Amino acid sequence: MLSSVQRTLLDWNSHAEQMLFKMTQSMMKFKNKPFIHAGLYAAAMTAALLLTACASPITAKVTSFNQWPADTAGATFSFIRPVDALNDLEQQAYESRVQAELEKLGFKRAVSGQTGRIQVDVVTGNGTRNKQFREAVYRDNYIYRPPYRDAAGNVFGGFWVPDPFGQRYAGDRTVTRTVQVSNLRLRLLDSQGNAPGRARAVFESRALYEGDNEDLATLVPFLVRAVFDGFPGQNGQVRTLKFDSKTGAVVKN
Repeated sequence: MLSSVQRTLLDWNSHAEQMLFKMTQSMMKFKNKPFIHAGLYAAAMTAALLLTACASPITAKVTSFNQWPADTAGATFSFIRPVDALNDLEQQAYESRVQAELEKLGFKRAVSGQTGRIQVDVVTGNGTRNKQFREAVYRDNYIYRPPYRDAAGNVFGGFWVPDPFGQRYAGDRTVTRTVQVSNLRLRLLDSQGNAPGRARAVFESRALYEGDNEDLATLVPFLVRAVFDGFPGQNGQVRTLKFDSKTGAVVKN
């Protein structure tokens, strides 16, 4: 099953590819007419840029802190759940993502009803905020074609035509947009050597997404992978990770 963001990306890619194909065919048709050919070339480049932009990566800013103990290999873990979250299927789905990452690291889920050495707290949040961006401004440009005489001796007056190379850069402006803000916070607490109910935090990480509107359920798998990237990592480390929205692969800068 494809997620909503994957379906949208496939639709946009399909439209852009069709546009680019039609532009290329037209360029071949008018290759001996420089002004028309140049205009189609500019349009084709726009379509190519659109095709590239459709596959924008999912970006997460991650902040992590840890005092990770050295003797946790193979330790058991369990999830901390508020009473009202016991039957929350969405929360359980997110916890299953965290569980998969912990098991990759060699930890084991505690037997049902028992508390593991590592207690896991997973909290997600979703909202919006206004954010300012600098945006390039382009204006239409026209060029003057002087009078000319054709092969039959007919004289044609000069006239203005749109620039075949497209719009011209005119500067920048500040715009305000509403962006989605989604986050996932993960806390791991160690109960060993502490009084019951007094487990101490040994790892805290928060992954933050700011961007276009996406379903939280679509973003959580990326945010979970982000908080576990390089686990446990350097204490106080802040980093940015990018994921290919179609393949899920980490995008190297």
